[in-house]
Order: sequence, then C-alpha cells, then structure tokens
Amino acid sequence: MSKAHSYLPVTEKELDELKFLCREKIGKRKLESVKSGVDLFTILLEMKEISLDQLDWLRRLLSDIQREDLVEQLDSFAENGIDDTGDQPEPREREKLTAAFQVICENVGKDWRTLIRRLRVPEARVDGIVAAYPLQMREQLMQSLKEWQKRNGANANVAELLAALRGSKMKLVAEIVEEELSKL
Repeated sequence: MSKAHSYLPVTEKELDELKFLCREKIGKRKLESVKSGVDLFTILLEMKEISLDQLDWLRRLLSDIQREDLVEQLDSFAENGIDDTGDQPEPREREKLTAAFQVICENVGKDWRTLIRRLRVPEARVDGIVAAYPLQMREQLMQSLKEWQKRNGANANVAELLAALRGSKMKLVAEIVEEELSKL
C-alpha cells in the first residue's frame, strides 16, 4: 500500500477538495502542511485511515472528487499489487534476508536505530515507521529493515547487513545470523 499513493496523481484543485473532505480525520495544522497527494496519502497511511484492507473510504474520497480513473487504479492495485519484482534481490538472497531479519528482530534490542542508521535508512522514514507502530519495537525494526531492502532493491544483500551489524558493535548478532544462514 505504501507505493500505491505515488501512483494516484491529483491536481492542486483536487488536492484542496481531498483536504476539505479529510478535515474531520486530520488536524488543521497537518492539513496545512500537505503540499501534494503523496503527502496526504502518507499521513492517512500513518494514521492507519487507509491500508490494503481499508480502501473503501479512499474509494469514496476519490469518487467524491470525480476521479473514477483513480478508483480503477486503486482497485487494480488492491487486486494485483504493483509489479516491482525487477527491483528485488534474487529469490535465494531474499530467503536469506528474510531469515536474517527474523534473527535480527529477535536479538537486537533498544539500540536498533544504530543499525538502521548504519544501513542509511533516512531518519524521517524511521520516524514514520515508529509513529505507525508505537510501542512495538520488533515491528519498528522489521519495517525499518524492509525499508532498507526496498530502498536497495536488487542490491540488498546479507553481506551488507552483516557489515552493518558489525559496524554497529553487534558482532554477536552477526554471528547468530551467520549461524542461522548456514542452516539454510
């Protein structure tokens, strides 16, 4: 769902109409900071007003501004997703990354942000993840790792992840990851 909002372009007039329709769900100050459709949809995602399972309200909003074409795009996305398989690691590497992410989430504690900074995930994106998953440290870490994987696309690999763990003084976790990967 996080990519869907970038595929739903709206004009400035339509954005103003959407902001008006969202005034009951989003505070005035936040609405004033919205400069694009991406900004608005990002806020709605973070507030969990929209998600892959909750698209009815967004459909209604888009219908209210007479953008049936966007409703169709949204429905298509909900059914098929966005094809970005060309920008992902090979299946074997994805399997290794998934296993590594599980081990990292089980073994890294409150210093998880150090690792994520080492992986160069933007702080603003991490803050958005933390806001979306308050008081759920493991999920914050998992989503941050997935964000790193998404940003690196086909270049995301376990070697870089292990180097970041070691650089973050988490050598024991790196060893546990290596041990777990040797079992695959």
